[in-house]
Amino acid sequence: MSRSDLARMIAEARRLVVFTGAGISTESGIPDFRSPGGVWSRMKPIYFQDFVADPDRRREAWERAFTGRAGWTGRAPNAGHHAVARLVAEGACAAVITQNVDNLHQDSFVPADKVIELHGNASYAACLDCGERHELAELKEGFLKAGEIPYCRACGGLVKTATISFGQPMPAEPMARAEAETLACDLFLVLGSSLVVYPAAGFPLLAKRNGARLAIVNREPTDLDGFADLVLHDEIGAVMSEVAPAN
Repeated sequence: MSRSDLARMIAEARRLVVFTGAGISTESGIPDFRSPGGVWSRMKPIYFQDFVADPDRRREAWERAFTGRAGWTGRAPNAGHHAVARLVAEGACAAVITQNVDNLHQDSFVPADKVIELHGNASYAACLDCGERHELAELKEGFLKAGEIPYCRACGGLVKTATISFGQPMPAEPMARAEAETLACDLFLVLGSSLVVYPAAGFPLLAKRNGARLAIVNREPTDLDGFADLVLHDEIGAVMSEVAPAN
């Protein structure tokens, strides 16, 4: 199968859903999680229950967030993100389901209501009790200058970056939206996911079992390659720039 085959599949689709993983953002210089040299090989994850229970772990989590040690934010969208944004703008893509927390789909001008974030977003924070949104810039000065661990301005509850940590329940609304979009599509396109993290990785198989065509673009093989209608082991930016070229 070739890039032209993928372009034809997209052109023939009545309803396309794009599913993105870390591989689309590594081309922007954002490290992935599990590969050698990835985030978790350099620092251990802070589990949700430890963040809630232990002030020292909360402090460590905020130090990572404000110093950028994890490297999840502050990068620019790449050619792959821009190609996906073009598909959305042209009405060819109904939704973007992402495992990423880097906000790069929104930064490439995909409307926020078209992006379904399964693992949250590292570019802002939220209260764990009332859900109040807090911008990181508003919290950073107090932490770096006075060592103040953020608390919610609305209810006084614990504030955490709006990512889904290990041990934290998956967000119900995004999961439900992702399932609905998966079941409604007739083409499910995976870009840059190893498809090993569940429950998120279950959506491609759900789409396939519901009658949709499944296409996977990833540099390395995945466990679902054998189920796919098209597999390209290639660079995402190059593939998508050819499949969805800029006018």
